[in-house]
Amino acid sequence: MVSFCSRLGERIPSVRFIKAFFVFCTVGSAWATDMDSVLSNWLGKQTNIQTWAADFVQTRTLRALSRPLISTGQIWFAAPQNFHWQLGENQTIAIRSNDTMLVIYPRLKRAEKYDFGQAQNNQWKDTLALLQTGFPRSKAEMENQFNILSLSQTNALYELNLQPKSLGARKMMPLINVLLKTNDLTLAGTELVFIDGSKMRNEFSNVRTNTPVEGKFDLTIPAGFKLIEPLKNK
Repeated sequence: MVSFCSRLGERIPSVRFIKAFFVFCTVGSAWATDMDSVLSNWLGKQTNIQTWAADFVQTRTLRALSRPLISTGQIWFAAPQNFHWQLGENQTIAIRSNDTMLVIYPRLKRAEKYDFGQAQNNQWKDTLALLQTGFPRSKAEMENQFNILSLSQTNALYELNLQPKSLGARKMMPLINVLLKTNDLTLAGTELVFIDGSKMRNEFSNVRTNTPVEGKFDLTIPAGFKLIEPLKNK
């Protein structure tokens, strides 16, 4: 079993969770004339969200595999940036609390700790910066990090295609697609497209807003686990 950072071949820390954050920073419309109103309405709703939680189905499409990999999990988020992302039964857990992220592999009894302040490589810094977005409170905040490439509507979903403005981040993840329900602008899913053409799509259900999330962001490392700190060498 490979490390968390190399699961998608691009050494992106918290790749499985980045989507939980990108997910919260965009909206779209089928027509350009509707973009501003949809964005304004969605961002207006964001100001009332302090916590967000959901179940998800994750589909990973890799060129080396003829069939996609499908997993289930849960995610908890607390504005502006903390999250707890748990994949499957006892598979991978990622927790961010302020400027520190812990990725736990229960089956391997290993943990990876990422201190964002230790990221010296610009490409890593730019990618990690995307994790700090959380819930944007304004269109300006969103546009500071992304180029909006296109907007479309399919059935009951809006799809917004985003490109990270950072060249370093774009070398790892050139495209992010965000799906929102057209009836209430709630998050329906996200899709991350990586530089090698692989994709990771997450579809959310059982969404809970402003429910208790106490204890979900505890960074305590389980006893007996080996600790690795990848950013110390970056």
